[in-house]
Order: sequence, then C-alpha cells, then structure tokens
Amino acid sequence: MGKGIEKVMINIREQRVIVVGTGKSGIGSAVLLEKNGALPVIYDGNEKTDTEAVKASLREKLGHETAAVIHVGVFPKEITEGIELAVLSPGVPVDADFVVYMREQGIHIWGEVELAYHFAKGRVLAITGTNGKTTTTSLVGQIMQEYYESVYIVGNIGNPYTDAAPLMRGDTVSVAEISSFQLETIEEFHPQVSAILNITPDHLNRHHTMENYVAAKEAVTRNQTKDDFCILNYENDYTRAFGDRCPARVVYFSSGQRLENGLYCEGEEIWLASDGVSQRLLNVKTDMNLVGMCNVENVMAAIGISMSAGVPMKNILATIRRFVAVEHRIEYVATRKGVMYYNDSKATNTDAAIQGIKAMDRPTVLIGGGYDKGSTYDDWIHSFDGKVKKLVLIGQTRDKIAECAVECGFPRENILFEETFEAALDACVRESRHGDAVLLSPACASWGMFPNYEVRGCQFKDYVKKLEE
Repeated sequence: MGKGIEKVMINIREQRVIVVGTGKSGIGSAVLLEKNGALPVIYDGNEKTDTEAVKASLREKLGHETAAVIHVGVFPKEITEGIELAVLSPGVPVDADFVVYMREQGIHIWGEVELAYHFAKGRVLAITGTNGKTTTTSLVGQIMQEYYESVYIVGNIGNPYTDAAPLMRGDTVSVAEISSFQLETIEEFHPQVSAILNITPDHLNRHHTMENYVAAKEAVTRNQTKDDFCILNYENDYTRAFGDRCPARVVYFSSGQRLENGLYCEGEEIWLASDGVSQRLLNVKTDMNLVGMCNVENVMAAIGISMSAGVPMKNILATIRRFVAVEHRIEYVATRKGVMYYNDSKATNTDAAIQGIKAMDRPTVLIGGGYDKGSTYDDWIHSFDGKVKKLVLIGQTRDKIAECAVECGFPRENILFEETFEAALDACVRESRHGDAVLLSPACASWGMFPNYEVRGCQFKDYVKKLEE
C-alpha cells in the first residue's frame, strides 16, 4: 500500500470556525481547531445544553481554559458573519434550516471526519456499510496493531478521529469506521483501502430516499483511484453493481458462491481465489470465535482489507483466530439455568437483527422494539422461521411491530408487551426454558428509552449477570 495522500491544508489560524454539536465529535473538533490556532464558535440547538460542562470538557482536553464561545437554543444568524468554515457533528442533518442558511452565506460545510483528515498523517483504511462496521473495524484494527507500529482505530466506533489526528505520524495506519452521516460531509477524504460491507434500508428518516443513502455509502470511494482498493460484498445487489463503476481496484467477497477472483465461503471453509485458483484460508467453526454468517462476511471483508493494506496472510489469520466478538454484537453474555443470553443491542435496524436471529441455533425469546426510524419489519419477522418462541416488545415501535408480526403469521398469543426494559427482561426469564436462548436484538434504535445502544446492552448484561446460576 502506498504512502498517504498529500492534502491541501487550510488556513484557520486566528479564524473563527463554527462547530455544531457538543458531543464527542463536536468537542473533538473544537479542541483540534483551537490547538491549531482557530477560535471555535460552538453551537448546539438543545437549549438545555450545560455550557459549563462543555467548557469543562474542552478545558480537560486542552489543558487550559478554552477560547471557544458557546451558543445554545435558536441558531443566532449573526455568528455567521465573517465565517468561512463550519464543522458539523454526524448527528446534524445537512438539510437542517440553519445548515442550509450557512451554505447560502458561502460558508464551507465539513464534518468531523473531513476536519480530522486534513490534520492527520499516514494511511487510511475506511470501512462503511449498513451492518458489520464495528466488528470489521475492530478486527482490522487488531490485525493492524499486531503488524504495524503506529495504528489508530477511529470514527463511528466511538473514538473521535479528531482526537487521534494530532498524534499521527507518516507511517501511521488509521482504521476508520465511517457512517453514512459522516460521508455526507467529506470532500478530500481519501482512504487507500475502503470497504462497503453491505447496503440495506436504514436511516431513511435522515437520508429521505434509498438513492441518497446508497450515494452516501458509495462516497467513501469518491477520491480513490486505481492505485487504491475497495472491498465489496458480491452478495449484496447494491455493492455488486457498484463494483462496475468503482474508481478503485475491487476485491469482492461472497458468502453464497465460489468466485474466480476474491474471497468466498464454501461449506465451512473460507477460500481466496485468484484467476480461478483457490487457496484455503480457514475453517469458520474451528478457526473463528465469532458466530453467524454475518460474521463470516465480516471476517472475509477484514481479510480483503488487511491483505490490500500489505499485511501477510499468516499474520491476518493468526489474529482472526484470537479475535473475540465485539461488545453488543451477538455477544454471548452468560448461561443461566440452561438458558443462553445474547446481547445484540447494536442491531438497530432489521437487517442487523436478521443476522442475530440467523446466529441462534435453539428456541429463542426475543426482545424487540424501540425508536421508530421509519423502518418496515416484514423481512425481520419472516426470518424468525419457527425459531422465535416468544416476541417481547418495548418502546415506540411495539404496536407497529406486533401488527406486522401478526400479518406475517406470527401467533398473536406469542407476543408480549412490556412498559419498561426491566419488565421485558423479567418476561424473558419467565418465558424461557432450559435449552432456550434469550436474545436482545431490537431492530430499532435505543433513543427514547436509552441514550444509546451501549447503555441498552450494558443494562441487559448487568441484569443477566445478577440472575441466579
């Protein structure tokens, strides 16, 4: 893999820069800007934002008092005067009224990823897709850390890219999990290796159309050339079709058929093919600690990314054999009274939740429901395939899911409604028997009941661990 791309640097010293959002990304952006001589003007539309807490976070990261000015509530248009650059946190819609206004004023709109990229050094491996990003990013990150000296795992995985950017060197490898929200605001971001793991309907309340969502995912390759690599899923209609117009060299992986070139799974074996000649790499049962076909795909993608990044195959396979499941993604928690408990809280859409169901090999009591992102649930219900014995529903979507389940033939008497998460967990204990599984795989976001899916998953695990053996 070649050297990092030379980037056009921008002059921000002593310039005011608007930063939108006060979460991890917003704080990271403000700190990076201030460390490089800019004067951050921070805006958060939530009028309940604790400005003193924001200043304390900035002070802790800077090591001194911040020069940032903070505005909350209604967007004050006067702050845009003389501003040339605004940096959006990923959760801020690019079509929000105040963002449109800033763009009309000629203000350049970046995201946290684009800002970090301009100050980072080294090479970038960027991983996107509807599902599997975190597991694949974590695995690739571990492979890189065990082979290269300077490695940072950043992005949507929870480690702001802006935090790591100042620490990077010319020989650094950055492994970045990149969401569709983050890809909406890139300009020069240029990974030497990219991956689009899959594309299925998600976040349509944000992107409005499937075409917009697909375009956002494909944008990860926008600045790539034939000197770069893009790893694509051959079994996904969107990513397979994109291979024909992808600007980078394509490496396909397939869980459904033998490929002449690329990675594929046949039976229990993963193979690497080149011009029709195949080399066996590993057995998915004996050489992996991950379960489910979704994770077989994640492992194949990780192999494709890592070999494109210059890591020898023997090193890649050695790390895969040691790698364990990412927290909150089909994560085995414990067995209590013969019932196996799995935390799949990261399944915030139906496609991810389908993978959780597929990974179960026993009668399952399933917890579903949460925040409504405008999804439909038919495919998820059909994936139950006789495996789900009870469906315990919570949150905003519970009636919508129940109605869909009944229409799809799932017995109404096997659906339970609970008002609280703890009540849902109590119901799971009541309804499960020795030899069953209890699976938290909600197919919905956690908002409304929890700050994020991590808190939801941790509460599930805490509850399970307190159950009697």
